[in-house]
Amino acid sequence: MFTKMLAANRNLARIIQDYSIMTFGLFLFAMAWELFIIPAQITGGGVTGVSAVVYYATGIPVSVTYLSINAVLVLIGIKVLGANFGMKTIYSIGILTAFFAIFENMVREPLVNDLFLSSVIGGMLSGAGLGVVFSRGGSTGGTDIIAMIVNKYRNVSPGRVIMLCDVIIIGSVFLVFKSVDKMVYGYVVMWVMSYGLDSFLSGANRSAQMFIVSKEYETIAEFINREAGRGVTILDGKGWYTKADSKVIMSVVRKKESGAIFRYIKQIDPDAFISMGSVMGVYGKGFDNIKL
Repeated sequence: MFTKMLAANRNLARIIQDYSIMTFGLFLFAMAWELFIIPAQITGGGVTGVSAVVYYATGIPVSVTYLSINAVLVLIGIKVLGANFGMKTIYSIGILTAFFAIFENMVREPLVNDLFLSSVIGGMLSGAGLGVVFSRGGSTGGTDIIAMIVNKYRNVSPGRVIMLCDVIIIGSVFLVFKSVDKMVYGYVVMWVMSYGLDSFLSGANRSAQMFIVSKEYETIAEFINREAGRGVTILDGKGWYTKADSKVIMSVVRKKESGAIFRYIKQIDPDAFISMGSVMGVYGKGFDNIKL
């Protein structure tokens, strides 16, 4: 009974930690838009970009448009992808809407009077904020949901769908201001945001091959299979120094999933031996499809 209570408390603490860190990332993202991007009357991609364009054209608050569009997309996502497709996404949408509503009237003039600097600083901050959210398994919804829906029915990568949506969204700002400069700076925001996101995650979306030697191999293997949703292979091994037989866990995971696995192993077997290396490509269920 005590062991179950301890495990439940650890799980609750991990959930609270994840959501707290996600909230900080969402705060960074909202401040990047409200302090740098929107006051400079430029835009970026995603539903936030659509909301900014609508705000420039009509004066409707960003928070209202952002929540309305995402509410529709979430309902469609639940219907198409299932009710469990993303509780963290729904949480992120709600918190980000609140941040937009709180801060949207705080700054009316850009903090810097240079559009390029506004684009770069806003893009870097928003990319870092997204990186924090993604590192904890969260998402800001929007075009991510569209990409998941399209990917379910068509063999089109989510990244390509998101990029196409972003190009169209940023291009639409030309219809409001009739300014090529505003549009170009929007693409600068998109590029810097992507760069900042990739830099923060440090390749966390890439795959890694893990070898784990632990006396608790069954528990660890079950966790990887159940929580990370990744396949596990148990290999027979023998320590040459000790001459003792052992079991070796071999699994291929996304790098962003490795943090949770490391934390879990540390909890149940701090003496476990772990080797992790990057792999060039992974093909099969849960990863990329073979395309020839």
